[in-house]
Amino acid sequence: MIEIAKKIREKKGFICDMDGVLYHGSKLLDGVTEFVNWMIENDKKFVFLTNSPERTPHELSMKLERMGLKVSPDHFYTSAMATSEFLHSQAPDCTAYVIGEAALAKAMYDQQIYMNDINPDYVVLGETRTYCFEKLEKAIELVNKGAKLIGCNPDTIGVTEKGIMPATGSLVAPIEIATGKKAYFVGKPNPLMLRHGLNRIGLHSADIAFIGDRMDTDIIAGIESNVDTVLVLSGVTAMEDIPNFPYRPKYIIDGVGDIVKDIL
Repeated sequence: MIEIAKKIREKKGFICDMDGVLYHGSKLLDGVTEFVNWMIENDKKFVFLTNSPERTPHELSMKLERMGLKVSPDHFYTSAMATSEFLHSQAPDCTAYVIGEAALAKAMYDQQIYMNDINPDYVVLGETRTYCFEKLEKAIELVNKGAKLIGCNPDTIGVTEKGIMPATGSLVAPIEIATGKKAYFVGKPNPLMLRHGLNRIGLHSADIAFIGDRMDTDIIAGIESNVDTVLVLSGVTAMEDIPNFPYRPKYIIDGVGDIVKDIL
């Protein structure tokens, strides 16, 4: 483990998933504070990625601060931001009908993508608690008229403090079934999001490690982006789950605290 930690520490930068890597619910995981402080003290470049489009970077920064960890908003990158950047790169003057929280709408406005419920170029979905039949009906109508269907991430479920809840993939499914049109999903495991993260920290793929807790999103995204992957067992994946997948992470550790444990 000491040799693995040393190899990981040699990286110039890190891209980290959040839930299951940094925290569970509203509680920081063991060793996270020490790992983040080590990155800051050693001038490592880092960005925290999340497939959730529900919060802005400022809100995520505040969430960590409430847990006792201070990280500036520029270190966060969400699937809402990745989705808006993708649409801007595809069609700079496009419009969208958006079903999602305020953070998703803000990400769209930041890229000068404006709301349109008459003849939008895109219908965009992200996790939201305001999903209803009226919005579903409108989305189906617009996709049938020619709007392209976009999902912020393909996750079908998310784990909250209340238990299992439907995520973007589940919200998109009725529209796909009703229209016969398949959505394009921007978030992990699409390597596009990870490459956006690389661009934000200005490093080449060989210079970073991607740290995540899910084999089916994090690790495969890292492999397809040609970066070294670090699976932490502090989230949803257990050691006995790994043989069920036809690919493996570069490194396996219990949690991010293991990266700096032997030097503290």
